[in-house]
Amino acid sequence: MKQFIVIVCLTFSSVIFAQSIDYNTKKGYVAEGFDVVAYFKESKAIEGNKEFSITYDTVNFKFSNKENLALFKSDPEKYIPEYGGYCAYAIAVKGKKVSVNPKTFEIREGKLYLFYNKGKTNTLQLWLKEGAEELRENADVNWQKFINN
Repeated sequence: MKQFIVIVCLTFSSVIFAQSIDYNTKKGYVAEGFDVVAYFKESKAIEGNKEFSITYDTVNFKFSNKENLALFKSDPEKYIPEYGGYCAYAIAVKGKKVSVNPKTFEIREGKLYLFYNKGKTNTLQLWLKEGAEELRENADVNWQKFINN
């Protein structure tokens, strides 16, 4: 009986603590359909191809080739952009979800960060100038209000 109670408690607590991510799916895909694996492998933004797409965690991803799709399938959490693919700078500074230019990104400590970049406002430049590590910490805290909401 004790084992049953422990299992029920563990199951219940895992449901309570499960995180639901709010993804930026502008154009129907995370990262606007750019290949999230290519950011890591090629160090550049490459548009995905509908032929190499997948639904993961209720959202769609596109990849530029089947190798990148296979890499994503093997470890999706490694490639998913931080803050659901919203602008890292806007999450850090204003606690707001802002769309991105998927060609404006940074890989930092093995994580993908995307940024707004339009007109004279390039938030990646602001992120780097104002202190990326401190901003990342702020963004991590601010992002919590979007989890499970």
